[in-house]
Order: sequence, then C-alpha cells, then structure tokens
Amino acid sequence: MNDLLSPADEKAALRKEVLARRAAMPVTDRIERGLMLVDHAGALPLPPGAIVSGFWPIRDEIDARPLLDRLRQLGHRLCLPVMVGPSLIFRHLDRDTELVPAGFGCMEPGPAAEELRPDVLLMPLAGFDGQGNRIGYGRAFYDNAIAALEKNGPLLRIGLAFALQEVDRVPVEAHDKPLDGILTEDGYRAFG
Repeated sequence: MNDLLSPADEKAALRKEVLARRAAMPVTDRIERGLMLVDHAGALPLPPGAIVSGFWPIRDEIDARPLLDRLRQLGHRLCLPVMVGPSLIFRHLDRDTELVPAGFGCMEPGPAAEELRPDVLLMPLAGFDGQGNRIGYGRAFYDNAIAALEKNGPLLRIGLAFALQEVDRVPVEAHDKPLDGILTEDGYRAFG
C-alpha cells in the first residue's frame, strides 16, 4: 500500500478490495465453505461450557449459524450481539429465542432474551493477516465491545472468515486488538 496513506485510509482501501473479492464468490461456494466451519469446531480452543457469541450473517459474510448449532450440541451457551445505542450487548440464543429484525437482513434476540457476558467472541470481519490483525467494517463496534468486555475478565477473540479474506499485512492502530485465532473453511489457526 501507499506509504503516504494513514493506517485508517490504508485499512479502508484494503477493506474495499477484500470485500469485493468476497462479494465475487458464487453463492454456492459461500454456503459450502460456511458449512465447512462445522468440520473444525473441535479445533477451537473453547473452555468447557463457554458462553460463545456468534453473529447473524449479513450480505455475503460467512454463515456462522451451522457452527453455532454444533457448539450448542457440544455444551456451549450461545448469544448474539445486539445494538443498543452506539454499543453492542449480547443476548442469549437458543432454539426457543424470539428473533427480531435488526436491519441489513440481520436478526437478533429480542428484549426478553437474557443478557450475557460472552467468554468467546466469534467475529465477522472484512480482512485479516497472518499475525492476527483484523480489518473490521470501520465502525468500531467490536473494538468498543472488546474493550468493555475485557474489563470484566479474559475474552477469547476468534475471527470467522473465508480464507480468501487474508491479506499480507493489516495496518495496526492504537485501539486495535489482535485476534487470538481465525477460523476459515481451511481450519483453525491460532495467533500469538
């Protein structure tokens, strides 16, 4: 990338490039590769009975829902992020949870669902590099949520993405927290 660009501008250019690659994937490839995450569920370094936050896919993101169902079968409690004002909170998700529309085609647990503090964040992202640095969507929702959650104990940060979302290098800014690992259709890779 251009040395004259700020890290934020460099991330924006990388985000645009990687999201275009992801959007160009045929729908059937996205579905098949998303289903392949389930094959690697046992490789995730999750503590027994962990509270795991997943996400409802929007646009052409990898679909975490089959993986979440497998993690539920393995004894983990699940939750999904919910926007409350400028912040994310996390509400319990099970087969009986009432889901409500949340914009962008996303669904989230309704207000009756219990608020939980996840032990593990399975996060969507635009791009990542081999050192565990990630490019989000530029709104800092997960950065802010990570900072708030880490005040109350350890938090495992795992990105979920397609392998083609990897880039050579993600510029790092002061507020950025690296991933502990990444799960793609190729398997789980730990960082650090």
